Amino acid sequence: MIPKRSVEVFAVLSFFPRLHFENKGADLATAGGAGEQCRSALSAAEEDTSGAALDGAMAASKVKQDMPPTGGYGPVDYRRNLPRRGLSGYSMFGVGVGLLVFGYWRLFRWNRERRRLHIEELEARVALLPLLQAEHDRRTLRMLRENLEEEAVIMRDVPDWKVGESVFHTDRWVSPLTEELFNLRPREEMLRKKFGFLWYV
Repeated sequence: MIPKRSVEVFAVLSFFPRLHFENKGADLATAGGAGEQCRSALSAAEEDTSGAALDGAMAASKVKQDMPPTGGYGPVDYRRNLPRRGLSGYSMFGVGVGLLVFGYWRLFRWNRERRRLHIEELEARVALLPLLQAEHDRRTLRMLRENLEEEAVIMRDVPDWKVGESVFHTDRWVSPLTEELFNLRPREEMLRKKFGFLWYV
């Protein structure tokens, strides 16, 4: 349906070319005013046409506007809500203190046991010390006797040589040095005696 105002505008436009001015010497301002009226009528007609087209397009489209549910939306929970994961700080502190106490208890207990084992080993060594010392003395005397026999064989052609004469001016027993015991033996035995433990470790 065409609006009534648009029909009037079209009638004016169709009549305007046949408009006859009786007075040829009329003022040009009158013609200018008529032109302004025509332009305003055209702009009004275009606005009415565009408005009618927009209303028709909106009526033709079936768009459903999103609306809130009945009764409105529920409240928004903005409070801090962090889930609990694992033990709390006090619980972890208690567990740490408990483990520390248990560890120190085991440490003190093992130190006592190790001290007891060390004392037992020392007592066994003290009990075996006389036997070990006797074996060491027997081996030393046997090596000294073998050295004296070897010395007598080597120095038999030397006059006034006393086999086994002590080089110390004392009657007390003096433990012989390693060089004195192994002097007449192969060099490998003396090196093994002096550095054998170092080579082993």
